[in-house]
Amino acid sequence: MAPARKQSSLPAGYKEDLSKGAMLRFEDSLPRLPVPTLEETAKRYLKSVHPLLSQKEYDETSKAVNEFVAPGGPGEKLQRRLVERREDPKHRNWIYEWWNDAAYLTYRDPVVPYVSYFYSHRDDKKRRNPAKRAAAMSTAVLEFKKMVDEGSLEPEYMKKLPMAMSSYEYMFNCCRVPKKPADTAAKYPFKENQHIIAIRKNQFWKIAHEINGKQLNTSELELQFQRVYEKAEKAPAVGLLTTQNRDVWSDVYPKLKAASDVNAASLEAIESASFVVCLDDASPVTLEERAHQYWHGDGANRWFDKPLQFIVNENGTSGFMGEHSMMDGTPTHRLNDYANQQIFTNALPFDDPNVRSDLPNPKPLRFEISKALQQDIDDSQAHFSRQIGSHELRVQAYQGYGKGLIKKFKCSPDAYVQMIIQLAYHKFYGKNRPTYESAATRRFQQGRTETCRTVSDESVAFCNAMADPNATPEQCQKNLRAALDAHVKYISDASDGRGVDRHLFGLKKCLKEGEEVPTLYKDPAYTYSSTWFISSSQLSSEYFNGYGWSQVIDDGWGIAYMINENSIQFNVCSKGLGSDKMSFYLNEAAGDMRDIMLPTLDAPKAKL
Repeated sequence: MAPARKQSSLPAGYKEDLSKGAMLRFEDSLPRLPVPTLEETAKRYLKSVHPLLSQKEYDETSKAVNEFVAPGGPGEKLQRRLVERREDPKHRNWIYEWWNDAAYLTYRDPVVPYVSYFYSHRDDKKRRNPAKRAAAMSTAVLEFKKMVDEGSLEPEYMKKLPMAMSSYEYMFNCCRVPKKPADTAAKYPFKENQHIIAIRKNQFWKIAHEINGKQLNTSELELQFQRVYEKAEKAPAVGLLTTQNRDVWSDVYPKLKAASDVNAASLEAIESASFVVCLDDASPVTLEERAHQYWHGDGANRWFDKPLQFIVNENGTSGFMGEHSMMDGTPTHRLNDYANQQIFTNALPFDDPNVRSDLPNPKPLRFEISKALQQDIDDSQAHFSRQIGSHELRVQAYQGYGKGLIKKFKCSPDAYVQMIIQLAYHKFYGKNRPTYESAATRRFQQGRTETCRTVSDESVAFCNAMADPNATPEQCQKNLRAALDAHVKYISDASDGRGVDRHLFGLKKCLKEGEEVPTLYKDPAYTYSSTWFISSSQLSSEYFNGYGWSQVIDDGWGIAYMINENSIQFNVCSKGLGSDKMSFYLNEAAGDMRDIMLPTLDAPKAKL
């Protein structure tokens, strides 16, 4: 993702509406998400399933696809309905509501560990004291918040085109709220809710971040966090309720709220807060200890329904956890990158020592917990421990090389690392299986993501060549380059709204009640090819030393990666499939690929 910057000239079709503020000035002139033609999706779909199926299965699938797209076939009618929806002015993006609902809000598994994701921040050597660290982080985040609230934040650009900024609306003063059959998002006006929530020893504290029209400076925030550290007492772990299955939490939530006015007021203070700062007891040192801390912690000192939680540990280490439903990783990545950059470059007046003498104390939020509610909390604890206990996480911090060398090989760093993952999986299992990489479609109105299907005939040929003792290095290089080209082509198409998965999803959503489901959707290949044995994604920042989330199916892997100048870091998650082995194979695959590519660099000229 390109850094935000002023654009000098814009391509045709983009207009600036300055009345909307800098952040949203292009929003109304962004193109709408296209609906690809049936023919191109059919072609792309068949190409994507070919490497995953036997010849017999492939023939069956081809038949189902051809039936679907034939003139007068079921695809034509569904395509017509989908195009109508796209053209309908009340939909800025034909998939937006459908996707938010299907992928997130109606999803009933707990958000932790299945939906939320984390970043681990680089250490701040100047601020080992956790109250100091929390205060500096809050100051930097509030600076970013100001730009979002005022609408002055410069948009991001992708290939020089402005990206949708509408999801930033769900960043601050927002919360996911449990409900059946679909959760909702509660958004509060920022002017009336100038407070953050600190959580310490499971107890929630409300801290105003603006008093008498003036934002608290870093020293004032530090004093407030210090007061919380001194005063906090172990409280019932109400936060654990947010780790539950969403239906269970939907049943408990109204009971918790109705139990007393005190509870209702506390819930509103949490949901309307600008963001949350969790002051944890832990002192993680290794990258894996940090990853566990930010990904889930003890499950209690959190409110997992908040989109933004900053976590500060006893030893001054810090990280971030994001709730995914209304916002993808790119906005929170920018927020965290910005906050850390402000701190490391000392760009804000963090050292202003002035503290107002009349600062009110942080306010502890109370919960009245009946026996029945305490039982719900205990159940959540048992459920959480079971969930987390069944996951294995490993960090492979590969120091051999990074994007510096990959670019010298004249390869796309992202596609190259995707092939490291494919090769590692092949080493582990002897074959390749369906793999998801997220592609951003934010250059469209309300754009979120599309699937990039990583496995191709070319990537499989590359993995097979690497496993073949008789294959020459030249053959492996050639196959790698072909695999990279195929990957770059697919991900570029996907970012242009021309993937397979969202289009087929949209067509299926156009079926009316009582209409027969086309054979294409009943074909086993349809389900198999979108069962993500690897779910992968990249976000990189020189200010992070970790980033990750969980696998999406029980016999699959969640592999998050960061590509820095001289290193590549993988966060490997699975449910007891052998994450340490996968971590080893990723390291080995990266070394093997370097070995076949190094000879392609021009030999240094001999000095005369």
